Amino acid sequence: MKESRDDISDLVGRGLRDIAAARTTEALEEQRHAYLGRRSRLTEIKRTIGTLPPLERAAVGQLANKAVADLEAAYAERLDALTAEREGDGAVDVTLPGRRGFRGVRHVLTSTLDDVLEIFHGMGFTAVDGPDVEDEYHNFEALNIPAGHPARDMQDTFYLEGGATRVLRTQTSSVQIRVMESTPPPIRIASPGRVYRNELVTPTHFPEFHQVEVLYVDRGVSMADLKGCLYEFVQRFFGHERALRFRASYFPFTEPSAEVDMSCLLCGGSGCSLCKNTGWIEILGSGMVHPAVLRHVGYDPDVVSGYAFGVGIERLAMLRHGIPDVRYFYENDVRVLSQFV
Repeated sequence: MKESRDDISDLVGRGLRDIAAARTTEALEEQRHAYLGRRSRLTEIKRTIGTLPPLERAAVGQLANKAVADLEAAYAERLDALTAEREGDGAVDVTLPGRRGFRGVRHVLTSTLDDVLEIFHGMGFTAVDGPDVEDEYHNFEALNIPAGHPARDMQDTFYLEGGATRVLRTQTSSVQIRVMESTPPPIRIASPGRVYRNELVTPTHFPEFHQVEVLYVDRGVSMADLKGCLYEFVQRFFGHERALRFRASYFPFTEPSAEVDMSCLLCGGSGCSLCKNTGWIEILGSGMVHPAVLRHVGYDPDVVSGYAFGVGIERLAMLRHGIPDVRYFYENDVRVLSQFV
């Protein structure tokens, strides 16, 4: 019995020293196998306890169990210390699988707007910003929409508190008025920005959306210039196989005015569900700047003329990417938005 006790005490002493001296987790694991493994001396002693006289079994068994507990506690403590040292040194476990990082992308409306402005920039137009909150003069009256005009009801305007003179702009045409007031012709500008209309939310309508209004004023500007500009823009944005048609329409700030349709992206003009079997998709409104608008900004309509048109960025993005619902742009579902790079 004394021999077994001395053997156990000697094993525990050497084991505690060797475990404490281990400098790596690999070396520590070797010490664990040496003192606590299935072939260790301590395990052999535990297997022989049953052969000892009955009075000795309990004493040796208690000593062996305490030896195992002490060595396991020393092992766990040293493992924690070595792990903390590795983390503190910034060590990387190369055996761990890599983590795939989330790749952010530009919002589809932002990338669409950038593409539109790049095309117009290449055609000689300068991008100009303006205020979202406008007065009624720049938003309506200077655009040939006086008080009481039916078009004011058509716009479904958001009026701000503190009087009916301040509104959230219903189109970025107000920027064109501000530019013409301070700049003599010739003018070639594209005015991008958010616009606001008090509309019911549907798959194709939203109370807040984005527009780009284009204006060109100079001597001798004609409807032919307008058509040439639109053909160039549409074919650069949607492809050279796209055809256009112009339908007579009405806008208070242009005369003559035209709605512009594009040959269907899906069927090419033969008729399908996207174009409602007409072969055409409406994309924007356009026209020659109304003489009354030119007079409001101090231009002489007998000397200069111009064209203007406005296009919705959401509309362009929906057509280009086949997006069926405008609400997808604003619900911020990453599963949807991450599809557009």
